[in-house]
Amino acid sequence: MAPDSLAAALTATVLAVLAAVLLSATWDSGTGVRRAARRTATGVLCLITALAATGIWINRQVDTITTWSALTGQTTTAGTDPPPATHSDTGGQLVTLTVTGTASGLTLPVHAYLPAAYRQQPTARFPVIEALHGFPGSPSSWLNRLAATRHLDQEIAAGRMAPTVVLFPPQTPNTLLDTECTDLTNGPKAETFLTVDVPAAAETHLRIRADRAGWGLIGYSAGGFCATNLALRHPDRYATAASLSGYAEPGITIGDGTEHTLNNDSWRLRHLPQPAIALYLSSGRADRQAHQDAETLSHLAHAPLTVTTSYVDGGGHSMAVWEAAEGPAFDWLSTWLGRPVD
Repeated sequence: MAPDSLAAALTATVLAVLAAVLLSATWDSGTGVRRAARRTATGVLCLITALAATGIWINRQVDTITTWSALTGQTTTAGTDPPPATHSDTGGQLVTLTVTGTASGLTLPVHAYLPAAYRQQPTARFPVIEALHGFPGSPSSWLNRLAATRHLDQEIAAGRMAPTVVLFPPQTPNTLLDTECTDLTNGPKAETFLTVDVPAAAETHLRIRADRAGWGLIGYSAGGFCATNLALRHPDRYATAASLSGYAEPGITIGDGTEHTLNNDSWRLRHLPQPAIALYLSSGRADRQAHQDAETLSHLAHAPLTVTTSYVDGGGHSMAVWEAAEGPAFDWLSTWLGRPVD
């Protein structure tokens, strides 16, 4: 029973209710010190079970902690269990690669969505998008809460998106550690894993394009910052990136001060030459910080950098906004990426 499962959530809820019943039933039992001790113990039990139930239900919404070991902050592959693959003739399917990062030192599993055309065109090589999750979150957030495979099937089947391989990598080996997809000083080298090790493994095991015209990024929330930052830092690897409610700066301490300079998108656009890439910035209009940051980056951009903005009316910083935005974002990315080639 995983900590993000419905069974765990229901069990925790039942325990919280039973604790409340126990508190009520024993409130007036005993006398003196025994009564006080019993009330204290059952009251604490009520608090603990209520907090546990609340935490588990919240975790189900963001798919952050999917193994019990992740609760202790241990290095883990949490959030990497894929849902059952789709085997229909018209839909894509999921496979899982174990990426042994020779450059980053990280070894983590990465899910890969293979479009139906991947099976139907056995000699073709396909464009690739790396999809980055938020914090807290995991690759499972894309696959479960955002139903990414269903949206990809729909957009490709409708002809709004070319058949594309989409990778869902974790950007931290520890679900309690936010890397913002950077190489942390004295910490995991998430940027190196995502920009060197993941592409190398994917190009080895999958039929995909290896040129920059075939590679793009997408992310939501912290993953939105990841997408724009990695594209700006590695224009030789990525041609385009889409940010759903992302930010202009990382919001963490990297350890070398680059959160204020080289890993700060606003600073880069003000002080460094702008690369020839295309960015798509989307957010809910009510998501004040993400909307403001998108406007800032858009106003700072100039040729050869291209920036397109798209805003959802209302909507805060939520999965509902990101699910509404992901289809158009994938379609937009596809217009900037190269097509499948033999």
